[in-house]
Amino acid sequence: MTASTETRTADPRLLPRVREFVSRDRQMLIGGEWTDAASGKTFTTYDPATAAPITDVAQGEATDVDRAVRAARQAFDEGPWARMKPNERERLIWRVGDILSERADEFGQLEALDNGKSAGIAAAVDTQWSADIFRYNAGLCTKITGSTVNVSMPFVPGGEFHAYTLRDPLGVCGLIVPWNFPLLMATFKLAPALAAGNTVVLKPAEQTPLTALLLGEVFEEAGFPPGVVNIVTGFGDAGAALSAHPDVDKIAFTGSTEVGKKIVAAAQGNLKKVSLELGGKSPNIVFADADFDQAVAGSVAAWMFNHGQCCVAGTRLFVERPIFDDFTAAVAEAASKAKIGPGLDPTTELGPLISQEQFDKVSGYLAQGLADGARALTGGKRWGNEGYFVEPTVFVDVDPSFSIVSEEIFGPVVAAMPFDGDDVVAAANDSIYGLAAGIWTKDLSKAHKTARAVKAGSVWVNQYNGFDTAMPFGGYKQSGWGRELGSSAIDLYTETKAVNIAL
Repeated sequence: MTASTETRTADPRLLPRVREFVSRDRQMLIGGEWTDAASGKTFTTYDPATAAPITDVAQGEATDVDRAVRAARQAFDEGPWARMKPNERERLIWRVGDILSERADEFGQLEALDNGKSAGIAAAVDTQWSADIFRYNAGLCTKITGSTVNVSMPFVPGGEFHAYTLRDPLGVCGLIVPWNFPLLMATFKLAPALAAGNTVVLKPAEQTPLTALLLGEVFEEAGFPPGVVNIVTGFGDAGAALSAHPDVDKIAFTGSTEVGKKIVAAAQGNLKKVSLELGGKSPNIVFADADFDQAVAGSVAAWMFNHGQCCVAGTRLFVERPIFDDFTAAVAEAASKAKIGPGLDPTTELGPLISQEQFDKVSGYLAQGLADGARALTGGKRWGNEGYFVEPTVFVDVDPSFSIVSEEIFGPVVAAMPFDGDDVVAAANDSIYGLAAGIWTKDLSKAHKTARAVKAGSVWVNQYNGFDTAMPFGGYKQSGWGRELGSSAIDLYTETKAVNIAL
């Protein structure tokens, strides 16, 4: 065992199967085979809590993407997947969910190593929810239906016709997922794409490739045919090659709005279908009549969950003026008490940022906010001397023109602003984004009216992060195209065919 390998496996808290997984270099999955990159290149993935290396991973490039796309195309055109009976696909996809549930602790620890998040949360939330999404979509396999249409055909007098629609899979789908919820975001796309009968090429973020590769082993264990699921690890050039590939029929992407626009440009060559789940700067609105303690706890979770690295984070906190000072003080006090530490520590409540790059970005926003004149009720600087930790930060005395108010920070930072009455709706909608929103009030009429007026794809009342597998998820404006989750997710991965037969 090399010195670097000893470093990777030294933590006594690691489960034996996790220790074994990170003790050797990881390959890509292409056409049912685990393989090195064509170039032989590898890259290192790091533990953000310590900046120490975890393991080395194959660095896929355009050649490897092409190999994976060809394998997926062959599996779709010639393999059994698209022709498999719906209930046969259903059983395989359901099995993936069951294996995820059985191995949740392994996935949780691996996510904690690679991403920095709490292993307990990653096991109980990320992994178990992923299992639920696979099982939900497994059930949809047998429920993808067309319809008969009673056509008029007025320009064919006296004619009789039988008309109906079919729902066909698209073919090869490229799935590009981010580093903040590596397993969960892959699942959002994999489950409906496979349920619809497509084959896929998954490109995980270079910062967090490990749970995607472990998931590849799960697909093998579940019995998926070779080439149905292919996984190419690498950097942005691999994602760009996948987006531009002429034999890919669909790209599904989750990430920043800036990169999403590049995905759209790359996809235009063959006009492949594109769905996007992009950035956010979500408003969280607290009315004076809200349950104070409940709203404080929920508002803290709104921007601190997943270390603030969450596209729906409620980082614009609007508080009705009569309670503004007391409420923001309570939020700051609660945030300051959060236990900061590595994800493998079961007492950790706030983990590290993902990388040096993200740490520098968030630190830059903290410095800019203070320079612009904002006041930090708590936080505002780095925490500790090792890893990529920043203190949870509550800013007040802010102006909508400040970058900390208008731009997505992707860290545990919130900007709080007072409001009076109905003025809050215009302020909440004053953003290029429209992904999510929170509303806190005991007034049912006020809740409904505000929810209707706010331009956001998800609105949560007297809660935040109110996700459910059956609820559609996506954004308005520059927060994206399309809706994931729920039964409507199948629409992203099917084509409608109209058939009209003259009798």
